[in-house]
Amino acid sequence: MAVSSATPPLWDSVLELTKGAQDNGSDPLIWTIHLSSTLSSSGVSLPSIDLSHVLVSHICWGNNVPMAWKYLERAVAAKIAPPMLVLALLSLRVIPCRRSRPAAYRLYMELLKRHAFSFAYQITGPNNQKIITSVGDVLNLSQIFGVQACEPGVLVVEFVFSIIWQLLDATLDDEGLLELIPEKKSRWPTRPQDMEIDGENNFDEKRSENHDKLQKVNMVMAIELIGQFLQHKIISRLLYLARQNMPSHWGAFMQRLRLLASNSSALRNSTISPENLLQLSSSYVPKHFGPECRLSQYKEHRSVIASGSLAYFAGHYYGVNRSALWIPLDMFLEDCMDYTQVAALGAIEILTGLIKALHTINGTNWHDSFLGTWMAALRLVQRERDPIEGPVPRLDTRLCLLLSITTLSIANIIEEEEAELIEEMERGATNQWKEKQVVGKRRKDLVSSLQALGDYGSLLTPPQSVISVANQAAAKAMSFVPGVSVGSGYYECISMNDMPMNCSGNMRHLIVEACIARNLLDTSAYFWPGYVNRRNQIPHGMPGQVPVWSTLKKPLTPSMINALVTTPASSLTELEKVFDIAVNGSDDEKASAATILCGASLLRGWNIQEHTVRFVMKLLSLPVPADYSGTDSHMISNAPLLNSLLVGISSVDSVQIFSLQGLVPELAGALMAICEVFGSSVPNVSWTLPTGEEITAHSVFSNAFILLLRLWKFNHPPLEHHVMGNGAPVGSQLTPEYLLLLRNSQVASSNNTPKDRNSSRRPPKIATSASMNPIFVDSFPRLKVWYRQHQACIASPLTGLVPGTPVHQIVDGLLNMIFRKMNKGSQSVTSGSSVSSSSGPTSDDASLRPKLPAWDILEAVPFVVDAALTACSHGRLSPRELATGLKDLADFLPASLATIVSYFSAEVTRGVWKPAFMNGTDWPSPAANLSTVEEHIKKILAATGVIVPSLSAGASSPATLPLPLAAFVSLTITYKLDKGSERFLNLAGPALESLAAGCPWPSMPIVASLWAQKVKRWNDFLTFSASRTVFQQNIDAVLQLLKSCFSATLDLSPAHISSNGGVGGLLGPGFGSHFTGGFSPVEPGILYLRIYRSVRDIMFVTEKILDLLMHSVKVIAAGSGPQGEQVDKLKKSKFGTKYGQVSLAAAMTRVKLVAMVAASLLWLSGGSGLVQTLFQETIPSWFLSVHRSDQEVGGGMAATLGGYALAYFAVLCGAFAWSMDSVSATKRRPRIIRAHTEFLAGAIDGKITLGCEWATWRAYVSGFVGLMVGCMPTWVADVEVDVLRRLSKGLRQWNEEELALALLVGGGIGALGAAAELIITGN
Repeated sequence: MAVSSATPPLWDSVLELTKGAQDNGSDPLIWTIHLSSTLSSSGVSLPSIDLSHVLVSHICWGNNVPMAWKYLERAVAAKIAPPMLVLALLSLRVIPCRRSRPAAYRLYMELLKRHAFSFAYQITGPNNQKIITSVGDVLNLSQIFGVQACEPGVLVVEFVFSIIWQLLDATLDDEGLLELIPEKKSRWPTRPQDMEIDGENNFDEKRSENHDKLQKVNMVMAIELIGQFLQHKIISRLLYLARQNMPSHWGAFMQRLRLLASNSSALRNSTISPENLLQLSSSYVPKHFGPECRLSQYKEHRSVIASGSLAYFAGHYYGVNRSALWIPLDMFLEDCMDYTQVAALGAIEILTGLIKALHTINGTNWHDSFLGTWMAALRLVQRERDPIEGPVPRLDTRLCLLLSITTLSIANIIEEEEAELIEEMERGATNQWKEKQVVGKRRKDLVSSLQALGDYGSLLTPPQSVISVANQAAAKAMSFVPGVSVGSGYYECISMNDMPMNCSGNMRHLIVEACIARNLLDTSAYFWPGYVNRRNQIPHGMPGQVPVWSTLKKPLTPSMINALVTTPASSLTELEKVFDIAVNGSDDEKASAATILCGASLLRGWNIQEHTVRFVMKLLSLPVPADYSGTDSHMISNAPLLNSLLVGISSVDSVQIFSLQGLVPELAGALMAICEVFGSSVPNVSWTLPTGEEITAHSVFSNAFILLLRLWKFNHPPLEHHVMGNGAPVGSQLTPEYLLLLRNSQVASSNNTPKDRNSSRRPPKIATSASMNPIFVDSFPRLKVWYRQHQACIASPLTGLVPGTPVHQIVDGLLNMIFRKMNKGSQSVTSGSSVSSSSGPTSDDASLRPKLPAWDILEAVPFVVDAALTACSHGRLSPRELATGLKDLADFLPASLATIVSYFSAEVTRGVWKPAFMNGTDWPSPAANLSTVEEHIKKILAATGVIVPSLSAGASSPATLPLPLAAFVSLTITYKLDKGSERFLNLAGPALESLAAGCPWPSMPIVASLWAQKVKRWNDFLTFSASRTVFQQNIDAVLQLLKSCFSATLDLSPAHISSNGGVGGLLGPGFGSHFTGGFSPVEPGILYLRIYRSVRDIMFVTEKILDLLMHSVKVIAAGSGPQGEQVDKLKKSKFGTKYGQVSLAAAMTRVKLVAMVAASLLWLSGGSGLVQTLFQETIPSWFLSVHRSDQEVGGGMAATLGGYALAYFAVLCGAFAWSMDSVSATKRRPRIIRAHTEFLAGAIDGKITLGCEWATWRAYVSGFVGLMVGCMPTWVADVEVDVLRRLSKGLRQWNEEELALALLVGGGIGALGAAAELIITGN
């Protein structure tokens, strides 16, 4: 007996008092009064821990009589003995002896009924900490549950959980079911440790007839008591805390409960059914706490929705097409098409995170989420129906996004669920899961979404170039369907003309094939209703030739190579055959195999595209052979192979596909290694390719170097990266160091990630086989030297050329080479830019070409270009001679084009060169079409609601360009527009546009005019490119465009701008869909996605997006709703009327829509850096600032809706930037969330004075916290417990009890005590 030894006479007297009262039959109330008086006079604080031990020991078992139990119950009721401690002590004494003493067990359960449901005074009254600690010690709670905490709330949760668990185990033991659990025994004592012989009437009691009856009654009573516990309001919530914070213990508990439900005979004799018992185990279900729910508390206008109508909101989207819910997906996918920036991060993980975030925040099921995703990707493809011509990503990239990236993203989501299911089954007692495939609900929802997709025929129409492929997919499906004759040919060879008119394939057939290739579906999809037309037959005259890939074998003939290049492989096995030839074949076979891999299999092999790009990467990074003993790098002998690969992946679409697949960092590392080796080699050796082309080390180096520089903005000043700071547009901070950092991070992640059984069919994220070790710029000494010189050239004027040095000699040699025709006259250009007489016979052209490593030549190129440009500015060199000479230099070493670009980019910014007059005499003239280009630019801007008065340079003003820009554009015009020049123009083109955009207006229209004269079919592309530069020079135009984005989304655009709102209003049908006056305008969203990367003041954009969001909310609240609805009618509608519900739901849906658009614009513009600034600076500053009262515009509704809009905006931005998963979140997120919630708590505490309206603030806090709790639980776990407590306290003051509790529950084990105390004291 754990009784204090300090005052033994006191407890002896208590026992004497009790025994005397029992003997005399005293009333329990009188006994209680005497006992209380005795203890008080002795200075014992009540309730007394020692008294509990004394009274329980008194009963067990020397005085197990009814009167003793009555005295104990009165002591507990009078609060002189703590109930929890008494019940804990009794549970350990009574439950093990329940069979021999069923009456005591019955009385124990009666005490539970009376005193186990009230905890408030026990955790707040006197001695509460000591009492709670004693309970924990008695039941050994910390050791059993593994929670080392002394908070009263935590111990109450453990106490409740343990009491119910003891009853459950006792019942299972009584029915002989305890042996069926894995542990075979209870965690609690359910049987006596020793044989009981102390009871005088012990054996008589066992023999009595009532004994067995009472045992059976007790079993039923225990089950019913468990049911009462599970459905009690407070207990059910406390058990919910246990479920959330002790998952393994809860799993074991539920395993026992299910065992009882399925096997207990006593349960069937009780008033509770097995189904109800299991339902009661999760009787408490937290509410959803999105802003829609918060609207139920909007009381200013008495137009609130009745409590519990949340489902009504979640399932209806009034006034907005459901496709608008997926606008962020449309915007992200369209943003992937921007050719001016190669994204370093892959699209698959980003898209996966977006889909999951929108699924949660929109409150949709996975069927709708998958359907919305497919439709967004199909809209992307449909926007390419009538594309403009130009060096931009085309249909191949869009189809990659639909059929490869989107499919792989959905595969990630499905595999995530099924991996969790497999883990659960592995933890089970059997291994049956190994014998069958795990199919999760998400996979079934994918099937249903693809079946439903067939209802959207307009989205499924294939582009012209894809019709034959879609027909082949339809023919393949028909070949599986019984009763449909398929002839005797090969469906891979079928053409559009061979198909019956009414059974042509569509985009759904291609999507299904992409899913089948990734094992997301099987061929049962071919039997879906309406998937194939069963009344049709594929003609018996179907082509009988064998598919070209099935004939693949060595030797590779020219005809076979051409066929394989133009036909994509249909399986991984076919790709592996080509890869094997590329590794083990002859030099010619290796080069041909590389060309095949980079052909149609890369661009249009959507079902295997992720494998193709990784095979290419492996070939670019082949390891050193084990038997290699040469002095040169092993790469030299693979020059034909490497050159074929580099040329093959140099197209705009190919680079974009590598970017989408997430291989840019790895590609950069491989290219750096190639550049280092071939740039250091003297071009003494040449190789002849199977095509007859002759290449040298210079060729391989130039192709690798040009491709490498396209992976980052190499011609932008380094200072720009630092000036922009956190708010820099996405991609603006790309550098070689950053790319290698990403590459090393991917390698480390790949090395540390355990293999996922579900993803075994997918290629690894890292494909390189040469090195899985980190690499740095220092790993490439020659590249590092060039990079440092390149940075110096951009940052400051060119210096450092010392006469007589090797570099000076190379400079003079290059000048003599490129200006050799001029040297035949009377003067020459030298590195000193002087003019000197030429004497002696001229050398042969070939002899003038220096046989030097490419790195040595590149080091001299800036000085060569500087000397040439200086000579031109002084009239010693004509513009035509300058352009011709620079073209000769670029032809000699194509890689020198990159250095020419960086030199001109730097010199334009210095402003020291005189202007060049584009008059058609010295320099080419744009006069023929400049006015037309400027007029079309104005129309493009006006079509998106942007008016810029001062666009025209004036008819009388001569067209001029800065001399470096004039020289650059003249150089680019000299290139032929053929396949050989394409890869070099792909580098020069974006650089030329960037350079012209930074020069005074109308530099870019002049450049566009000159190029449009050269390539007339590019007119629309060039005009659109020129229109983008307006926004770089006019920040007000950016604001107008952003305003148009919001107006178009809400269908508030002016009459002259055609818009239906939603996705169509924001992004429209794409380029070339409608023509006006000879050009094709675009919707404002498309234009913004093409210009935001050039906006320097991105912080301005952030503030304006926030302002436009709040303005849009006021417009919604003021009555610009669908069909002219006036939200003011809400004020007049009666509580709970259907009209009020619809109007409020419509307003909230439109608010949610503009918040999505705002979040998408901000996240795409600045990435995680700008989102960080939003949370840490922009939103707090907005709340601290004083704003004009919203009562004037939209009434108090505007203030409340504004708060909810901000909450959605903030959470969406965070979800897009950091993902909702803890695994993929950046390290910054916890710090940012902690800082922001600290700001919220500080304002709630009154430590921060706000300038906004109180209704807006309250709506924001409740909305933000509600979305965190309901949609982003990992964010709640990032918040410090003290801040959670403060926020919870504030929410309770606003009568947000449920939200306050949910917030604490989300805080995990650290906030468990606070959550329990809120449950207990709040009720």
